[in-house]
Amino acid sequence: MTQLRVGLGTTMIEPLLNGGRQDGIGVYTAALRRHLPASGCAVSAFSYPRWGADPASISVGQALPQSFEAATLRDLLAPAAHRMHMPVDIFHAPDYRVVRMDCPQVASLHDALPISHPEWCNPRLRRAKNWLQRAAARKADHVIALSRFAIDELVSCFGIDPDRISVVPCGIDEDWLTPPDAAAVRATLDANGLREGYFLFVGTLQPRKNVDRLIDAWEQLPAAMRAARQLVVVGAAGARSEATVRRLAAARERGDNIVWLNALTNHAALRHVYAGAGVFVFPSLYEGFGIPVVEAMGAGVPVVSSNSSSLPEVSLGAAVEVDPHDTGAIAAAMRALVDEPALRERCIAAGLARARVLTWRETARQTVAVYHHVLSR
Repeated sequence: MTQLRVGLGTTMIEPLLNGGRQDGIGVYTAALRRHLPASGCAVSAFSYPRWGADPASISVGQALPQSFEAATLRDLLAPAAHRMHMPVDIFHAPDYRVVRMDCPQVASLHDALPISHPEWCNPRLRRAKNWLQRAAARKADHVIALSRFAIDELVSCFGIDPDRISVVPCGIDEDWLTPPDAAAVRATLDANGLREGYFLFVGTLQPRKNVDRLIDAWEQLPAAMRAARQLVVVGAAGARSEATVRRLAAARERGDNIVWLNALTNHAALRHVYAGAGVFVFPSLYEGFGIPVVEAMGAGVPVVSSNSSSLPEVSLGAAVEVDPHDTGAIAAAMRALVDEPALRERCIAAGLARARVLTWRETARQTVAVYHHVLSR
């Protein structure tokens, strides 16, 4: 059987373009690149060079002939006259970078955050992101959303016809379901000053991640529990996180039992940090999906998660769900997963069962089904 030739946009995983860090879109892009070939695709990676940069700086994918900015400007000035030639059957843009091409295109639109909640976004980039998302929705032949929650957002904010949207959830690699080597975990924890059993949060520091309420909740826990269980925050500083960063720095100066790991980029080390956690807490106010919740479940860690946006879809009852605006409720759930063994074991078992369903292998399989749907029309 002839393999489907798929072009995949990989700009978000170019090391020189992101400083070696990967946000949720980068994790998603890298997972598609790994798993699409097993679903019958011949994948060619393509990345946009920076404006004015040497295309030789591209290392993950083939360098596209123009920067994304130049290609977008060409689209604006001569939309009908020029279409970028691509030697593929279909092109998948997982990162909003959609320009006119001479093949069908699928775009993954992860959320509508800059439009639905502009107060949480970098004002310097908000208008550009809004424009890019609208352009991607308009130019793509089909759109992939990561949750049913995201469909409503995309329809209301971008006016996309729901018939042009397919839901394909994210996942984890199956290796998350096998506990890592205990000695390696111990070495990573020791290197980062961590004591097993801590409360863990993973995600870029942004207002929507609700880290300040998480800190408030941890501070409401009994003193003995705070002394025994660190609050560990893993994630780089993002837009509008200055106040949170100052608070984390102040906690460290006071000697509070709070650890901020802002430069943890190694995949194995991240798995080790999950494995050492006692409770994972993800009180996010808004998520198009929420990959860290699945990572924690796959690692066998009980989860406290928000009852809003896409997160109830992700956990499907396997987490203790809380109102993310209610600090007391967050604290009570954290305490319950320490103090109530039956609840803890139920959440661990349900989380593992849920994680076995949400794999990147299944994401790739469903994504390829979308490609065939688009090409059959």
